Amino acid sequence: MNLRLPLCALLLTLATGAGHAQDRRLPDIGSSAGNVLSPAKQAEYGAMVLAQLRHEGYVLDDPLLDGWLNEVGQRLVAASDRPQQPFTFFLLRDRQINAFATLGGYVGVNSGLVLAAAREDELAGVLAHEISHVTQQHVLRGAEKAQRESLPILLATLGAIVAAQKAGGTSSGDAASAALMTGFGLLQQRQIDYTRDNEAEADRIGIRLLANAGYDPEAMADFFQTLQGVVRMNQGDERSALPAYLQTHPLTLARISEARERADKLVSGRLVLPVTAGNSNPLLPANLQPASASRLTQGPTGEFIWARERLRVLSATTPAQALAEYRQMASKQPLNAAQRYGLALAQLQSGQNEDALRELQPLARQHPENLWLQIALGQAEARSGLLAEADRRFDALLARMPGQRALALSYARLLGERNTREAGQRAVEVLRPLLSQSATDLAFQQAYARANEIAGDPVRAGEAWAEAAYLSGRPEQALVQLNNLKKRTDLDYYARARIDARIAAITPVVLELRRQGVRDDTVNRLGLSDW
Repeated sequence: MNLRLPLCALLLTLATGAGHAQDRRLPDIGSSAGNVLSPAKQAEYGAMVLAQLRHEGYVLDDPLLDGWLNEVGQRLVAASDRPQQPFTFFLLRDRQINAFATLGGYVGVNSGLVLAAAREDELAGVLAHEISHVTQQHVLRGAEKAQRESLPILLATLGAIVAAQKAGGTSSGDAASAALMTGFGLLQQRQIDYTRDNEAEADRIGIRLLANAGYDPEAMADFFQTLQGVVRMNQGDERSALPAYLQTHPLTLARISEARERADKLVSGRLVLPVTAGNSNPLLPANLQPASASRLTQGPTGEFIWARERLRVLSATTPAQALAEYRQMASKQPLNAAQRYGLALAQLQSGQNEDALRELQPLARQHPENLWLQIALGQAEARSGLLAEADRRFDALLARMPGQRALALSYARLLGERNTREAGQRAVEVLRPLLSQSATDLAFQQAYARANEIAGDPVRAGEAWAEAAYLSGRPEQALVQLNNLKKRTDLDYYARARIDARIAAITPVVLELRRQGVRDDTVNRLGLSDW
């Protein structure tokens, strides 16, 4: 895993059209960005990249962490000069320090980057940088340049992942790796030649985003110094020992100094901060409006310490590894509240439910409004056999926060573990308020499928399982499932119409993947591709 993801992440930023490339040999007399790849096509490619990353097991899907990361990202997007640009933020399991942006505003963050950050402002600094690559159209310009040069955008991205999976295997895998590495060398050289101006612009715009969103504008330079410390520790090692982020975002002393200088000017009020929403003076251009006081004081979410410990547990190779990490921490100094929460999660993951319950009960009393702790305590109660207590806890939380995604999904999953019709029906009720807004939500589709399955509704369950397969990067499997579901004799008119509509929507995606050389080996091996 540690050897595969840097190549994939680098190719995600490079091979989606040499990532941040900008040709400096000719004057820029107007960008064609958006003329070759429409916004809809960009979003389609971005969604395919995310789906295929899920298919290869790289993505860490967790409702609480997803909600937190999205909140941080959307605060920054709202402070950008393109607040209408859709963005999707997601986490990857790998613990190397890395982040990247690709087409359609899809921004991936490695677990290792969050674990390396000292505070949420530093993570926000990296997100602001990647957001700026999208809003300043660096990614799009590079992708369109690649398309004009006949470099297949999606194939280069997804092919890197497939080849990495096969790198140690058959001769066909080795051949695929060799072919991809040839293109990789070209794109890597282009990155070195043309990325400097774009990196400087992304730093400059990103620091403004930090300040506008209420984060510390010094945080970007602070994180650069953290990365510099990692480099010093790895001195004498091979280039691969560098954080993957530095291989795609070269770091120099001048870059750190410039980031610090810009932040100082923002703090002292000597630069005009662009604003993008809530403009109060219609006579001024949008990018010259003063930043609103509410946005300047919004700042961090207050959830970083809990998110970091949850991520430490879920990104560990095994629950035993996570427990060992907390034992090592405790040997040096007493664990703080967030670390004790992480320890309890690791215990839950290991099946040590009573130990987790004992750890969480006093924490929840000390922090009664903390949703992270309340959900974990409810899980520990249910898995310790205290079902009535868990139900009361989740019912009370849902009454206070109806429609809260992480809460509803966590409770529905717990109900699914009971495997009774009554629990399934209750899970369907809990999830129903999220149904209209969850078409592209993998965690929801999986929970909804399980809930309907045990509640006795095989048609709804089948539709949701097919949707989950599609969102997991298995569109061919989704088509097979939908076509099999369509053969049922008990379908009503509305169910048949829904299934036909999804078959019609998914078929072009499969055809595009096949055109770019991406096929589902499982479907082909089992001879199921009769759609």
